[in-house]
Amino acid sequence: MKTESRNRGLALLAGLGYLIIFFTGIYANFYVLESLKAPTAELNLFSDAGGVVNQLRSGLFAFVCMVIFDLVLTWALFELLKPVSESLSRFAAWFRLVNCAVFAVALYHLFSAVNLTTDTEYLALFGEKQAKALFMQKLSDFDSLWLIGLVFFGIHLIALGVLVLKSASVPRLLGILLVLAGLGYLTDSFAQFLLPDYGNYQDLFMMAVVLPGVVGEMSFTIWLLIKGSKKKAFILN
Repeated sequence: MKTESRNRGLALLAGLGYLIIFFTGIYANFYVLESLKAPTAELNLFSDAGGVVNQLRSGLFAFVCMVIFDLVLTWALFELLKPVSESLSRFAAWFRLVNCAVFAVALYHLFSAVNLTTDTEYLALFGEKQAKALFMQKLSDFDSLWLIGLVFFGIHLIALGVLVLKSASVPRLLGILLVLAGLGYLTDSFAQFLLPDYGNYQDLFMMAVVLPGVVGEMSFTIWLLIKGSKKKAFILN
């Protein structure tokens, strides 16, 4: 009975962790960063420094929260899926942890971007045009490191999908969607690394990531929350 109660608690924790990661990631990436990636001529970086700094800081806070709950989620999924296959569950957990570590390092570039907007000495020495170019470069460096982390995240999703497929309780469709999402992340990441004309196919690759990724992970999140809230036995293996 204790095992069943513990599994329900882990499922709820994992589901809540997923939800927080979704909301913080969407806010920080799409609301904060994408709005700052306008052409440098249109970005009022220093004339509205306070607004840019506050926006970046809110995005950084959201990203830090995302990393923290990603670590919690990693542990919860490992413990929850360990009865299915301890070795594969550990494999999936390690690859997600590597993604977290790479992402945490990438956040350094966002911290540097915040510092740049308040560095009046740099602005006076090099001018606004070069300062804007360096600011955009730091955002680009953040994206590049995040992209490396997504390679490990894609492998994690494939392993997670296989664990779900091996489970006796989780719907097989969720496992298939998670595997497809992992393959989508890997395909998109390597395409960005290897294709010089990636921009021509960006929408196609994004669809390969977004559709199975959002549908698969969100469906798994809903399943965890619903299954975890039930009082009857929660057994995965």
